[in-house]
Order: sequence, then structure tokens, then C-alpha cells
Amino acid sequence: MITIKQFFARISPLKDEYWQLFSSKLEKREFSKKQIILQQGQTENYLSFIEKGIVRHYFPKIENDITFDFTFEGAFFSAYKSFITQSPAEYNIQALTDISIVSISYQNLQKIYQTTPKGNMFGRFAAEGLYTKKFNRELSLLTLSPEERYLALFNEHPKLLKQIPLKYIASYIGITPQALSRIRKRIS
Repeated sequence: MITIKQFFARISPLKDEYWQLFSSKLEKREFSKKQIILQQGQTENYLSFIEKGIVRHYFPKIENDITFDFTFEGAFFSAYKSFITQSPAEYNIQALTDISIVSISYQNLQKIYQTTPKGNMFGRFAAEGLYTKKFNRELSLLTLSPEERYLALFNEHPKLLKQIPLKYIASYIGITPQALSRIRKRIS
């Protein structure tokens, strides 16, 4: 388990005064497995860091949801477009496992931005991480086969993938659960 303080300490040494200011604005939140964290149509009010657990981002559909992202512990997540524009989210975010997160509200993040240059750095690193993740996801969809996308996900998070239902993994890599079963059989 990595804490948000450890995450930022790896990026830049934290003076106690900056950490105290930043941490005073954080909210510790917990969600149970399968609990919806953000419902489509709600406005995202939080930028969150996962200290423990896994979340998925998906478009709810009548027959089969479309999973387009997973976030694992030690990383930030948000319905970021909704967060920065303060407009309704276009998708759901759900806890796939019991999760423990640390969140900062939109309003508190704006206060941090206004009061300290270190706060701007925190926000920038979170935004850059979210952008890089999105770019890599788009690149993989354009350049990798479903089997290569599965292997990349498996290589990055082998233990955690055992906690994700195969139907969500199949949706994430853009294939049916049956096609994923064939891929898994072929590579084992």
C-alpha cells in the first residue's frame, strides 16, 4: 500500500508546512466492493488517490457495460473532464474491490492552488498522470492487438487482475468474454 504522502515525497521533498496545508484539505473515504463512487450525470467533485483497491470507469449499457479504464492503488482517478469543468459526468466509476481512497474536493484544490506554489505542483502531477494514462490507453487501442493489450495489462498488474471479473477485462480490451477465454487459453 502506498500513501499519498509517499507518492508526493517520491516526486519532491515535502516541507512540513506544505504537507500540513495540503493534508488538512484531504478526505479519507472508503467504498465497498461493487459500490458506485460516481454515477453518470453527477458532477465529479473529487480528485482521488487510491491507497488500497481497484476502481473501474464504465459506460452503463442495458446489456453490457463498456469498461474503458481501471485504476489501481498508488494512482489518481477522477471523472477528470467533469471535475475540471464542473459539469455532469458521462460515465460511472465503481469500486471493484473494497477501496480506501484519499480525496480532495474541487473547491479545496482551488484553495491549494491559490495559496501555495507547491499546491500547483501537486495538481500538475495528478493531471499529468491522468493525461499520460489516457494517452497510453488510446495508443494501445490504435496500435496493439487485443492479445497484446491483455498481456500489457497482465504484465503491469498480474496480482490485481485476479480480482477483476473477466467480463470487465474483455470489455476493457475491446473483445467478448469468449474471445478473451481463447486468448487466455492460447497464451497459457
